[in-house]
Amino acid sequence: MNRFRLPVCGLVVALGLVTVWVLAPGSALRAQAGRADHWVGTWATAVVVRPQGPPAAAPATAPEGSACAPAAFGPGPGRGGPGGGRAGAAPSAPVNFKNQTLRQIVHVSLGGDRLRVVLSNAFGTVPLEIGAAHVALREKDAAIQTKSDRALTFAGKPSTFIAAGAVALSDPVALTIPAAVDLAIDLYLPGDTAASTSPLTTHQGALQMNYISADGNHAGDADFAGATTTQQWFYLSRVEVAAPEQAGAVVAFGDSITDGTRSTPNTNNRWPDELARRLAAQKIPLGVLNQGIGGNRVLCDGAGVSALARFDRDVLAQTGAKYVVVLESINDIGIGRGNAVPSAADLIAAHRQLIERAHAHGLKIYGATLTPFDGAAYFTPEGEAKRQAVNEFIRTGKAYDGVIDFDGAVRDPAAPSKIQQKFNPGDNLHMNDAGYQAMANAIDLKLFSPGRATR
Repeated sequence: MNRFRLPVCGLVVALGLVTVWVLAPGSALRAQAGRADHWVGTWATAVVVRPQGPPAAAPATAPEGSACAPAAFGPGPGRGGPGGGRAGAAPSAPVNFKNQTLRQIVHVSLGGDRLRVVLSNAFGTVPLEIGAAHVALREKDAAIQTKSDRALTFAGKPSTFIAAGAVALSDPVALTIPAAVDLAIDLYLPGDTAASTSPLTTHQGALQMNYISADGNHAGDADFAGATTTQQWFYLSRVEVAAPEQAGAVVAFGDSITDGTRSTPNTNNRWPDELARRLAAQKIPLGVLNQGIGGNRVLCDGAGVSALARFDRDVLAQTGAKYVVVLESINDIGIGRGNAVPSAADLIAAHRQLIERAHAHGLKIYGATLTPFDGAAYFTPEGEAKRQAVNEFIRTGKAYDGVIDFDGAVRDPAAPSKIQQKFNPGDNLHMNDAGYQAMANAIDLKLFSPGRATR
């Protein structure tokens, strides 16, 4: 008999869900029930963990001979060094919030007449309280277009708790947004993040000025006078728009070169941004979702969890995704220095895993060749040989559904292991704005024609 009883906590949750359904405002339910929207991601970011409190215990040692074994790597260039940080830079001071409001700026790709926002507590170990949330079109800096301001609700309520490890999807709001505009997303955090060791869920390489208020709930305020600033996003995962049925999304999956490191802050000149502009100019209804993480590797955790580990969350879970472009492996190669592991064969096997997983979900997946890194802090001749081998697989292996030759777009014809100087911001690894533009221009937009959307 007992096996048929709900545990008390399960009964409470079940009753709570019923209560939310019954008590949610009827107008909101009717609005959602009366329109079958086709939702597509228009902006996204890849979240990483920002620990709180004392350093975590060292992870268990990887098996000897694996690509992640400590012996495989020479001295690294600092946390995230090749992926976006300064070589040898000390970790930045902890960021905490207490009874404050974040105003975070995001640059959308695809337009629509309704939107919803996805918040993330992916790395939190306790529930995250959102006291209020708003969205509006940005005017300039921290100012918003006040007539566009909309309060966000969650199951009809103006506040919510996001469970540890979970996301929260807002209710849809009616707001017409054109392509390529800035949104301001306000989150009021009534709690004190410093009072817990729960990590913050963030994206540290935003290259976008965001704003932290003085005390109190300032969601929807016309301006954020006296706010402090940060170039990180906190608790944001994705913005989705209601779009025509033929619309979809391209997921740009990569490391710091996809994240736009060394591009000009606050100008949206990463190569995925440039691709979004090209698609919009050709009236191709595709959002572009940037899932780059500075310092990310395919095989090993470090700056973000490995590409293999985050592929489900950062690619397969993206709303409306039809295509994925993969630009990953240069950090595995560089951090490995002159060691035998990870080998090119290790990396190729990992790429094949990503391909199979994308195909299992009906996505077209395109391989992007690895760009040159001769002169970078972690360059070695052995690493260059691995880069060439991985690029040969991408170009000729016929495993990917198509090839995007970023290497060919930016390499120096007189020294193919190097980036052209006009694209080099000085670190011999990333691109300047012109280099990211050249990468985007190298993408054949026919790869995103309707006939190629499904396998």
